[in-house]
Amino acid sequence: MSFAQRTVSCGEVSEVDVNNEVVVNGWVNRIRDHGGFIFIDLRDRTGIVQVVADARESQMARATASDLKSEACVSIRGLVRLRPEGTENEKLESGKVEIVARNIELLNNSKPLPFPVAEDSNVDEMLRLKYRYLDIRRPAMYEKLRLRHEVIRLMRQYMYKHGFLEVETPIITRATPEGARDYLVPYRLTPGLFYALPQAPQQFKQLLMVAGVERYFQIAKCFRDEAQRSDRQPEFTQLDIEMSFVTQDDVLNLVENLFIEVCAEVTKKTLTFKPFVRLTYDEAIERYGSDKPDLRYGLELKNCAKIFADTQFSVFHSALGAGGDIKAILFPGGGALSRKEIDDLTALAKEFGAKGLAYLVITDDGVKSPIAKFMAQEELDGVIAITGAKPGDLVAFVADKKETVARVLDRIRREIADRLKLASDDELAFCWITDFPVFEWDEEAAGWTYAHNPFSMPHEEHIDLLESNPAVCRAYCYDMVCNGQEAASGSIRIHKADIQRRVLKMIGKSDEDIQSQFGHMLEAFEYGAPPHGGIAPGIDRFIARLFDTDNIREVIAFPKAGNGFDPLMEAPSTVDQKQLRDLHLEVRYPPKSEK
Repeated sequence: MSFAQRTVSCGEVSEVDVNNEVVVNGWVNRIRDHGGFIFIDLRDRTGIVQVVADARESQMARATASDLKSEACVSIRGLVRLRPEGTENEKLESGKVEIVARNIELLNNSKPLPFPVAEDSNVDEMLRLKYRYLDIRRPAMYEKLRLRHEVIRLMRQYMYKHGFLEVETPIITRATPEGARDYLVPYRLTPGLFYALPQAPQQFKQLLMVAGVERYFQIAKCFRDEAQRSDRQPEFTQLDIEMSFVTQDDVLNLVENLFIEVCAEVTKKTLTFKPFVRLTYDEAIERYGSDKPDLRYGLELKNCAKIFADTQFSVFHSALGAGGDIKAILFPGGGALSRKEIDDLTALAKEFGAKGLAYLVITDDGVKSPIAKFMAQEELDGVIAITGAKPGDLVAFVADKKETVARVLDRIRREIADRLKLASDDELAFCWITDFPVFEWDEEAAGWTYAHNPFSMPHEEHIDLLESNPAVCRAYCYDMVCNGQEAASGSIRIHKADIQRRVLKMIGKSDEDIQSQFGHMLEAFEYGAPPHGGIAPGIDRFIARLFDTDNIREVIAFPKAGNGFDPLMEAPSTVDQKQLRDLHLEVRYPPKSEK
């Protein structure tokens, strides 16, 4: 097949090309027939240029143009001229010129489209995913992939500049417990053996530190078989980083400067904090009820335990007596809420575990509330003072177990911010959350599990308390948070076999499990493993933040739908019996009642 090779891209045709003959290739974005002449908006990845097929210039070009359909692929040769005065299009880079077609070659026609691609329109997402190759033709979608490319290019450039070695780690490996189900790959040569797709390159990057690489990174593909939602995919991409001979501050400073540099290049959004705010886990829970606080607004939680230490209000008295918390949050202007709106807030609190939602409405004439009569005046004055409440405001309370209070008021805080529109899309409020607990209690399993990841080095002063007082132990763990969403996660790692073994035993691993799942890494630690730490910023989530979407499918070229199904490739799919026999597998379907 032969066709005229383009001499210039559509979006790059300009006044410097006037009176020159050019060749442009692309897709028919829009076509308008004005009788004697036809206007064609031709699109490629760089933009759009207007082409005029005028019978007075070329009968053949005019005839071919009359048969073109939207999204036909064409090659056009013609002369560039200035548009007539008053017809310029300021929205296009090429808007001051047009091409008068001398020849139009149809490279491939197009069937009628399942949805329009010449403009952004509200199209069912499953239809978009089924025809993703058409969806990506839309300029808005192409721009997302272009920006993603630019971010990854800048990340690589930054890592090279700071002496990191890009190393690829295996995609098929052994199954290891890292918080989600593994995707398994049968091993054909030995029945009953399986590879697993990595949830993260965690053990490999630590082994690279033992190997003396010292500064490793890769743009890593990770796989997790877990419940799908807008910010999760079965496969996702992260910037995976590991460094030897570093402190927590070394890792945080490196990544913080990376994101400051990248954001300066790719977005006009304002970074609210430079340097990023740093909060310990305990501070974040105390002030915001969450280890992923959105700092684009205040609305800090206020601990009222001292105010109500001697209260006669039975609900508050019982909560404190059981070792719980009483915290309040200010709803500016919330005094104007209707009874139904307050009931809706109460229902939201109950949905997240509270028994109810107590409140005070502050007025010029004093405090109004069903619970005010149970409170002493000094308690009311203390609440107003600690929250800064003014007439017209509402103060909401939750009194319960500490974790319930945090969870409920975190959700109420986000609801208030949403109602008052306090979170600006023009801001990126980055912060660091550090010093996570080593362990957390698992009620269902009635035992300790890891709070962050099982490879995190405990604080030196807590190492002797791992078995005797696990609840107080804190680790050198850290998350980077942006606008209320986890953006990166990492830790200074355990690099000594005895400490790693103790942590694994505390989370319920038997000696046999430890040897089977982590024996290779523990042995490696006995060959002079250096202190090391790392982090893994999520690339999909970061790009989604730049485009103000919580749906990371919008910034991935070929994502899976919400249930992990790929409408384009119709995957997952059945396989033929021969493939199953080769893998020594048999599919047994559950009874109909269990489907």
